[in-house]
Amino acid sequence: MARFNTRAATARPTSRVTSTGRVLRTYEGGRGHERDARSELFLLAVSHFVSEQTFYETGTDRDDRFTGLVRELAVTDPEWTAGLLGWLRGEGNLRTASVVGAAEYVKARLEAGATGGPTGRQVIASVLRRPDEPGELLAYWTFRYGRSIPKPVKRGIADAVRRLYTGKALLKYDTPSKGYRFGDILNLVHAAPDPDKPWQGELFRYALDRRFHPDTAEPPASVPVLGAHRELMALPVAERRAVVTAPGGAERLAAAGMTWEALAGWLQGPMDRAAWEAVIPSMGAMALVRNLRNFDEAGVSDEVAAQVAARISDPDEVRRSRQFPFRYLAAYQHAPSLRWSYPLEQALGHSLANVPALPGRTLVLVDRSGSMFYSRMSDRSELTRADAAAVFGTAIALRAEQADLVEFGTGSRPVRFRKGESVLKILDRFGDLGGTDTTEAVRRYYRKHDRVLIVTDEQYSYSRHGDPTSQVPSDVPVYTWNLAGHRAGHGPSGTANRHTFGGLSDAAFRMVPLLEAGRDADWPWVA
Repeated sequence: MARFNTRAATARPTSRVTSTGRVLRTYEGGRGHERDARSELFLLAVSHFVSEQTFYETGTDRDDRFTGLVRELAVTDPEWTAGLLGWLRGEGNLRTASVVGAAEYVKARLEAGATGGPTGRQVIASVLRRPDEPGELLAYWTFRYGRSIPKPVKRGIADAVRRLYTGKALLKYDTPSKGYRFGDILNLVHAAPDPDKPWQGELFRYALDRRFHPDTAEPPASVPVLGAHRELMALPVAERRAVVTAPGGAERLAAAGMTWEALAGWLQGPMDRAAWEAVIPSMGAMALVRNLRNFDEAGVSDEVAAQVAARISDPDEVRRSRQFPFRYLAAYQHAPSLRWSYPLEQALGHSLANVPALPGRTLVLVDRSGSMFYSRMSDRSELTRADAAAVFGTAIALRAEQADLVEFGTGSRPVRFRKGESVLKILDRFGDLGGTDTTEAVRRYYRKHDRVLIVTDEQYSYSRHGDPTSQVPSDVPVYTWNLAGHRAGHGPSGTANRHTFGGLSDAAFRMVPLLEAGRDADWPWVA
């Protein structure tokens, strides 16, 4: 008699975020599930803004947990850790956590005398993607470990410097407010110019002169943007606004690498309509998104506004900017004019391009408890994890064949929507629901759905009915999106039909169709 090869045999795919089997308590007192070190670090890393405080953890506690896990895995599992850190800065688009993680990777391996696996030099270079980041990494290292910089850090920074330093980068990021100027970094790491960039040697010399001999520093002719910038800076203040309004003014500003921040200081006066209209053509897509309110207050013309709208809603621009979807929600909430609403809706849709169109019936539960409102997305943002949860939950529900969208806290209630409706309009229907009774929300609304998706920080309160995932039959998939990275999960993960993902981008959504097609879901950076 056949025991295994029967018609009922089906694949039981698994995901990488895995529980150990050890029972913990959530911060709310619910029955929690411990995750292994890799899973805990992954969920913490993709939700971690360094020094950011949450409802349940201080910023220092989270930082210590993050660095402790990085240091442990840098020694015991360097291939995996290096892959995480490179992906975190790349597709994950989290700068500070990846820079801190790379520094701690090097420190832990040096202390342990570890060899084999990706070198510290490789890991450092992999996380430095923007010209100001070599200085960020050096500042972190010296603050934490002193001014003795080990060779792997120096060599990784030197590799990044050759790749990142240009004339425009110098103008934008080499400012007196920085603790490490470009010249300081070049002096410290002894970066040789890229032989494939003949102009870079002169650029490096100018950066050094600009830092240590500013009175005699002369911009090299081989980097035209530096000379054009110096010409503008030499103009008397009284003549500068005429440059903005003259024919070809926008082109001259762009050729001189003039950012909107630099333009505001250069004019030594208000950023009026003419100033904005001159600099808008050379602004990046996300700089445009962040300044929509300023454009309205200055009264930029409808013609220029239409150009801005086309830029910020262009799918290629959205893809290149690699911004989290909640950035567009923030812009929508703060821009006073209705002329930006539809372009922002389009941009939000493009940023959620990986959300799958799930077949059958889907139950989507969005955590709107107090802890989700307490934790902001970053120190510079007013948006909360509750906002992010609502964005993702709504997008899933709109894209699914049939979906029930529910918000929960102490209580729970459905969020009504129609197919084709605006994500941004639906978000206005979510509320603040107090405590966290995830289990009861699942019990109340699960009605033989084909799958359940829960977007949450996983910190549910004690329930006599057990954890939230136990309310769903074992043959029905439950997907949890963890937006906080706390240690204890609200249910098991890594087993058949129980999967936990993390992060504020939509990369993890790709895993759902894989799992439902009977395939295992690997870490996002594994091809």
